[in-house]
Amino acid sequence: MSMHDNIRQSVSEHPFAQYVRILGKGKKGTRSFTQEEARDAMRMIMNNEVEDIQLGAFLMLIRVKEESPEELAGFVEAAKSTLSAPADLHADIDWSSYAGKRRHLPWFIFSALLLAQQGKRVFMHGASGHTHNRIYTETIVSKLGLPIAQTWDNCKTNLDNSNFCFMPLSSVSPKLAELIDLRSTLGLRSPVHSLSRLINPLNAASVVQGVFHPPYLDLHQEAAQLLDYPVTVTIKGEGGEIERNPDNDCESYICHNGELSNELWPSLFAKRHVKPAELSFEDMTAVWRGELEHEYGEAAIISTAAFAMKAIDTTLTQQEALSQAETEWANRDKNRF
Repeated sequence: MSMHDNIRQSVSEHPFAQYVRILGKGKKGTRSFTQEEARDAMRMIMNNEVEDIQLGAFLMLIRVKEESPEELAGFVEAAKSTLSAPADLHADIDWSSYAGKRRHLPWFIFSALLLAQQGKRVFMHGASGHTHNRIYTETIVSKLGLPIAQTWDNCKTNLDNSNFCFMPLSSVSPKLAELIDLRSTLGLRSPVHSLSRLINPLNAASVVQGVFHPPYLDLHQEAAQLLDYPVTVTIKGEGGEIERNPDNDCESYICHNGELSNELWPSLFAKRHVKPAELSFEDMTAVWRGELEHEYGEAAIISTAAFAMKAIDTTLTQQEALSQAETEWANRDKNRF
């Protein structure tokens, strides 16, 4: 082999470099990926075909640019292709939980249990610990004594037994969990937080989404359209979770069989409630048992359950969904927790 060949080999470009270059060519040269490019880039990441320095650059360049619907859809398609959920395992609704709560308790967990009580199969997935000073769903689910699924067999058992399953992202997709954990290293969220919300591992017909930043409402709605999900409903949830803040008007961003629409859920109170000085798990269980009146908490539980019920049965009116949720709340087993 000649010296010329050695030099040529030493400067050969890494296959992933093209994707970093597309994002980093400056204000005039940078562009968004096509859906196919995004799918291929994320495929390489999921298959560990990317150097660490490339991965960090890629995630942060996307973060600065902000992902497009085509990019998010492509990322989701690549991630979904690596999942190993059994084809015959199904859920009625996919409920993602990745933000964690800071200002209010995670009342939405009780909302999901009301759907399960109604006979709907609820698959909830999420990640924990990537941001300090937040209460994560896995912690509360565990404190409630509900099983945490570590395998798809566990998931099937939990859904069959109780219509509810929480599965950590580390079990759904270890690679995505590893990528989300980079937040503590990079100091910023990355597109992985968005794509994890949309992976819908069991291909549920209804997908509900909670985001914190308003620009992500359109992003998730349009990405769902590209992914051909039958029903996806996204809200600016309390703390970024799938939870209605009953003190505020709530606009839902709907994708139903490819058609995009919006729907306004009016606030339930004329005056905002004071944020609690501290968040107590004991308050949650006391409210469930009927030992503590909590106007905000009960309204959050019922209105969030109604929002999810309407996502499953799109023929329901808001009032019909609220009535169903109120009935399930009244009929809950107060001795469960």
